[in-house]
Amino acid sequence: MRSWAALISLSIGLAALLLWLHAPAALMLGPLMAAIVVASNGGKVRMPLTPFVLAQGIVGCLIAKMVPLSIVGDVLSHWFLFSVGVLAVVAISSLLGWLMTRWQVLPGTTALWGTSPGAASVMTIMAEHYGADPRLVAFMQYLRVVLVAVIAAIVARLFGVAPVQASHDIVWFPAVAWLPLAETLALAIIGPFIARWLRIPAGAFLVPLVLGIVLTHFGLIRIELPTWLLAASYAFVGWNVGLRFTRPLLIHALKALPVIFGATLTLIALCGAIAAAMVWLAGVDPLTAYLATSPGGSDSIAIIAASTNVDVSFVMAMQTVRMIAVLFLAPVLTKFIAERLAITRRE
Repeated sequence: MRSWAALISLSIGLAALLLWLHAPAALMLGPLMAAIVVASNGGKVRMPLTPFVLAQGIVGCLIAKMVPLSIVGDVLSHWFLFSVGVLAVVAISSLLGWLMTRWQVLPGTTALWGTSPGAASVMTIMAEHYGADPRLVAFMQYLRVVLVAVIAAIVARLFGVAPVQASHDIVWFPAVAWLPLAETLALAIIGPFIARWLRIPAGAFLVPLVLGIVLTHFGLIRIELPTWLLAASYAFVGWNVGLRFTRPLLIHALKALPVIFGATLTLIALCGAIAAAMVWLAGVDPLTAYLATSPGGSDSIAIIAASTNVDVSFVMAMQTVRMIAVLFLAPVLTKFIAERLAITRRE
């Protein structure tokens, strides 16, 4: 209970500070940083699964409320741009992982699995079967999620993009339309159940998002998301990432930390170069392009996009397409490269 009290109080303090500084996604980044502080100092906080899954469903509903069904037409009409953007991110991450593995920067094939731009849980599970250190793979995956979220918020601030709603304008307990709220909660609860039944990776976020877009388009439901519910959901998303940075994991990763940190920043920078190419060649808004090509942490990027004045439809369309591509391509591609590297070493 002391750990939970420390986590909640520190989260509120950091979130309030970030709101005062007009930082985008302050209500997620504050709890995320608080969770890292608590977990790395030996705090014993067990994250309950059900509230986190519900929080992902709520974030999916939030994006569904902001993104029209015409997003499908946008993807189809810009299929070449989306294909190049998504495949470029997958190719760059695979190349970086291959080079690091070939040079034996990290033990075994750890770097190969750790640099995959998404599918963190899948990569961590598969990694151990191919001579990789699953703890370092998990550390690489979730460190990238943290850095992507923090750097994206900083980039948004550098571009002069303030939060859509200033802290002093926030109404924490607005009047609520209870029937739409009940419909929203039902979608956020049923969506993850459907995802689990169909075994859809990242489905707790994706299924409510897709169903919400369709149902709201046809007027079957109206999504109602009071501020207090969003704030709680953002906190659970941030805590889920931050609490993974436990003291034993950090001690285990300490020796490899400079290499992991450098590789993660390199991957983020290379994806930033892809975003710059999209700005130059296709005229996409710089911040929209950067958020759309950020590698991993789709729910975090969704929260940042929703809190800033960017093209949320474009960002989430590319993030969703990339997530699906990574879930199908990355495990197969990474497995193939790992096997080829093993054959080469034996020869």
